[in-house]
Amino acid sequence: MNWAVWLTGPPASGKSTIARALRDELAGRGVEVIVLESDALRRELTPEPTYEPEERDRFYRAVAGLAALLAEQGIPVIVDATAPRRAQRDRLRARLSNFLEIEVATPLEICEQRDPKGLYRRAREGHAPHLPGATEAYEAPLAPDLVLSGTDSPAGNARAICRLVEKRFGKREIDLTAS
Repeated sequence: MNWAVWLTGPPASGKSTIARALRDELAGRGVEVIVLESDALRRELTPEPTYEPEERDRFYRAVAGLAALLAEQGIPVIVDATAPRRAQRDRLRARLSNFLEIEVATPLEICEQRDPKGLYRRAREGHAPHLPGATEAYEAPLAPDLVLSGTDSPAGNARAICRLVEKRFGKREIDLTAS
């Protein structure tokens, strides 16, 4: 079965931590997935990023296309990417009927406190003019399939996503009795 989960939220909201916990939870249930992590993909697709809106749009178009290609081959996909515009995430929704958009809602103060790359500090100093949620708009989902808090337990968030995948896509996709 083909399905994809897109974890979206501002930078440092907890998307990557939840994606890793979800991958591990699913592996424990015998479900192998591919995680498309935006930082790793960006190094390959835009090795010298400018983060200009046009470049960002091309990048997220490629991410959505790759996720759709994998899912269409029967490989479940977790997309871990801010994608600050709804239209960027909607590209995957348009191609794949089994799609979940998960919002990782974390207060910006918390994102800034745990920002491992110093992006929010750089934005305040005028060195990051295109930071979603700080110097550029971040469009939260209008009707997310699930809203998680990036301050909650990553393992608990992963289990909540698993329950939703089972509910939406069928029990055969994830055996909840395995954990």
